[in-house]
Parts: sequence; structure tokens; C-alpha cells
Amino acid sequence: MGMFKRIADVFKANVNEALDKAEDPEKMLKQMIIEMEESVNKVALAVASSIANEKGLERKIEKNKRESVDWEKKATQALGSNREDLARAALGKKQLCDQSINDLVPIYQQAHTTADKLRDQLKTLKTKLDETKTKQSTLIARSQAAKAQKNISKSLNGMGDDAFGSFDKYEKKIETMESEAEALGMLSDEDVSLDDEFKKLGANSDVDTDLDALRAKMGILPKADDHKQLPE
Repeated sequence: MGMFKRIADVFKANVNEALDKAEDPEKMLKQMIIEMEESVNKVALAVASSIANEKGLERKIEKNKRESVDWEKKATQALGSNREDLARAALGKKQLCDQSINDLVPIYQQAHTTADKLRDQLKTLKTKLDETKTKQSTLIARSQAAKAQKNISKSLNGMGDDAFGSFDKYEKKIETMESEAEALGMLSDEDVSLDDEFKKLGANSDVDTDLDALRAKMGILPKADDHKQLPE
């Protein structure tokens, strides 16, 4: 039963402590599964040996039963031939077979009980191994997720407040530049508008001069509403 105790110890081991000490939790989990599988295989061999022993005892019992019946037939045949000596010898052999059967039966029964118990325990161990393999996949996935989160946290910590502060500083500087550019654009637009107004005034003055010259040439006096006061 030492083999089963070893398997039980493997399944009851403190997995969390083992993982904490391991440099690579995923590698540790895989190694534990390999060890469990090896142990289960050894138990399977022990169970097979126990079953073989049970079957061997069963065959011996059946052989002694057949020989007992055969010796009884020979004893009957000897008595029928008036060979009492042979009949006695045959019955002596039959007794030996019967005694062997009596000795083997309790041993066989114990072996049968043990083999059944070992089969049940092996079945339980295989079920636990399957469950552990399923948990292994989940734990590996969790380990990989934890590694990813750890790397992200390291990256964020590496950036620090200074990096974000510098980013905000450049953002504010760009906003200031944009505001200055917009203000300069507005001033430029105002200058253009003012120049346009003066150009219009100059153009209107030229037209009025040309109009007065044409009127004088034609001998037409300007209207009162055209010029409120003629030049002296």
C-alpha cells in the first residue's frame, strides 16, 4: 500500500507553495503532471500484478478440483477391479487435492478482495489525474494572464508621472501655438479689410474727379446732390 500513499501525497501536495518556489510555474505544473502519470502507471502495474496473482490462484483451485474428481474416478475404477490398494492410493491423492483447495480458497478470496480494492483505487487516481490535467490548463492560462498583466504594469510604472507630465506640457505648448496662430490670422484679416476700405475710397475719388471733368467739358453743371459745394 506504500505506492498508494505516495500517490496520495502527490495529490495532496501544497501546490501553491511549490508554485511560489518555482521559477517557471508552467514548467512546474507540467512536471507535476508527468510525475503523477508515472506514479499512476506504477500503480497500474501493481494492480495488474495483483489481478494476475488472483487469476493464478483461481487456476490452481480449478486444477485441484479437476484432479480431485479424476482421482475419485480412478479409485472407483480400482475398487471395481478388486484393487483396493490402488483405490486407497487414488483416494490419498484426492485428499491432497482437496486439502490444497481448502488452503488456496481463503488466499484466493483475499487476493480477489485486494484486486477489487486496487482496481477501485486506481480508477479514483485516474479520475483525479484527469481533473488535475484540466486544472493544469486553467492554471497555465491564469499564469500567462498574470505574466501579461505584470508586464503591462511594469511598462506603466516605467513611464511614470514624469512621462505623462512631459506629454501634458507639450500638449499645452501646442495649444498655445495654435492660439497664437489663430490670433495672428485674425489680425491679418483685419489689416486686409482696412486696406480694402481705403482702396475703395481712392477709387470713388478718382471716379468723382473724372465725372466732374467730363461735365465741365460738356458744359453741364453738377447737380446739387452730387456736390454740396463746388470748388472755388
